[in-house]
Amino acid sequence: MHPNESVILLDPHPRRIARIFDEPTQRRLERLGRVIWHDGSPASAEHIDRHLPHTIALIGQSPLDKARLDRAPHLRAVFNVESNFLPNIDYAECHRRGIPVLSTAPVYAQPVAEMALAMAISLARRMHEADAALRVGREFKGDNHDSFLLHGKPLALIGFGNLGRALLPLLRPFSRELLVHDPWIDPTVLREMDVIPASLDECFARARVVFLLAANTSENTGQIGGRHFASMQKGSVVILASRAALVNFPELLAAAASGHIRAGIDVWPEEPIPRGEPGRTTPNTLLQAHRAGSVPEIQPLIGQFVVDDLENILAGRSPQRCQRAVLETVYKLRSIPVGAWSLSDTRKP
Repeated sequence: MHPNESVILLDPHPRRIARIFDEPTQRRLERLGRVIWHDGSPASAEHIDRHLPHTIALIGQSPLDKARLDRAPHLRAVFNVESNFLPNIDYAECHRRGIPVLSTAPVYAQPVAEMALAMAISLARRMHEADAALRVGREFKGDNHDSFLLHGKPLALIGFGNLGRALLPLLRPFSRELLVHDPWIDPTVLREMDVIPASLDECFARARVVFLLAANTSENTGQIGGRHFASMQKGSVVILASRAALVNFPELLAAAASGHIRAGIDVWPEEPIPRGEPGRTTPNTLLQAHRAGSVPEIQPLIGQFVVDDLENILAGRSPQRCQRAVLETVYKLRSIPVGAWSLSDTRKP
């Protein structure tokens, strides 16, 4: 296909183009093909179908079943800029055709990691509670009887993907006892990264702070519950920073309400968070409304990651910036509802 006929098709909703593509990045993208810009709403099926025959890259969340892929013979890459892997793509067929499906999720790892560390420190030292008390004239006046240092304490990471690997260097100055539980990573690999492979039970029994950072899959939904929290030293900290469905959420709140643990929560079972959500009034918690990754300065990185990897792919190199959908795991992601797949039974979660 002549380069002038190569189409780069955008369907970035809910992202806005001006936020994720700065002007230099837009110019770089336009040098790679004829860009069909679309903004503000999901592109119509007619719009997508009209351009698919000449499309070399789809940037957005448009559905791509096999029938659509058949109409896109020149497609080289798909970029999800919502930063998730959605159930509207035939991942197996893309894999068969050698079309990488990529997510810009790594962009969010650093800001979430920094927030997770900040929440852990605040909970360990009760900084947020001391601030609130001082504002109403009930300051702690130096009473730190149940505060503790992260320094020298065992710290655990549950999940060691983008977020875990961004958090690890932030934790190294505090502790040499860094435990990691991730069933998808060989223990030898973890040891080579100078962390301690550990079971889920070990992480909770040994660590003073546990960071919950894993993706939610059909295999780990609700896996973490009351018995894990009960095994922790009294006053220890749990930071929930990836997906709420990893935990039995009522049992997490009950453990915090009892005073046995302190919980930092950024993600919720239902979002937007209902007015009557019990977590809003649970003591021994530090609460955020899924905002750990929402830092304006990182938004242009989404476009930069996309263009970097599209340049790589068109030059015959592997993508290096975005996260690639892995066929062995993508169908297990719990964000994909059971029954949503229009694929054969062997590919269902």
